[in-house]
Amino acid sequence: MITNVRSDRVRAVSNLSGRSARLRGNRFLVEGPQAVRELVRYATDDVLDLYLTAAAAERYADIADAADLAGVYVHQVSDEVSRAMSPDAQGILAVAERTRYSMASDVALGLLADVARDGALIAILSQVRDPGNAGAVIRACDAAGADAVVLTDSSVEITNPKVVRSTAGSMFHLPVLGGVDLIEAVDVVRAAGLQVLAADASGSTLAQFDGEGGRLARRTTWIFGNEAWGFTPDQLALVDEPVAVPIFGRAESLNLATAAAVCLYASALARRSAFGA
Repeated sequence: MITNVRSDRVRAVSNLSGRSARLRGNRFLVEGPQAVRELVRYATDDVLDLYLTAAAAERYADIADAADLAGVYVHQVSDEVSRAMSPDAQGILAVAERTRYSMASDVALGLLADVARDGALIAILSQVRDPGNAGAVIRACDAAGADAVVLTDSSVEITNPKVVRSTAGSMFHLPVLGGVDLIEAVDVVRAAGLQVLAADASGSTLAQFDGEGGRLARRTTWIFGNEAWGFTPDQLALVDEPVAVPIFGRAESLNLATAAAVCLYASALARRSAFGA
């Protein structure tokens, strides 16, 4: 059992809460039972170490057993060490390789092109800075059956601990690509035949847009903009059309992640209604 809260290992894990340590070490934190379970299940090759308290090892024996079978280093730690590594870990955390989230822009665009070739629903986050919002959108994309999520180079870094926690493991279920230019990403998905829509209050509502020949059922890329100011005119000029989520009550607007979930589900449900899948 690791009990020394001042050890180099504990300090190195704790430091991964900072961006510079993540980039320098090419690794990141995955905290809590749900996220760790999905990491071990769906991204096993990325797991470097798993840390559990005695209580967590008993409560989440399925995770520890799966990690052990996969050849992952499983370490038991004291409650104090767990809290020193991460106060948000609930007694279980993992350290994972960051490589798939730090690939060069041209490589990420190439993977996006591969996904877009057969994909029906893709989300691009442009200048989304809040990690909780970004993680919640990734989770909504997973739930709606999206084929990929792209965070542009002006958005929050994917392996920010709050992003990872907010995805609740969904980031390990589908391609999540980062560090690409918005214009280049739009060019890639448009070349693959997807329509490009921006979730923006300036456009027609979802119902109005869909009423024009069932356009929501088409293969679609949704772009979601900054939480505070949305899109610039130049960014809106990149898309085929802005589309708004209607507000029926007195709320001034919807949270970005909520609006994204509405748009993604509108597309997913329209496509399933039209094509039965």
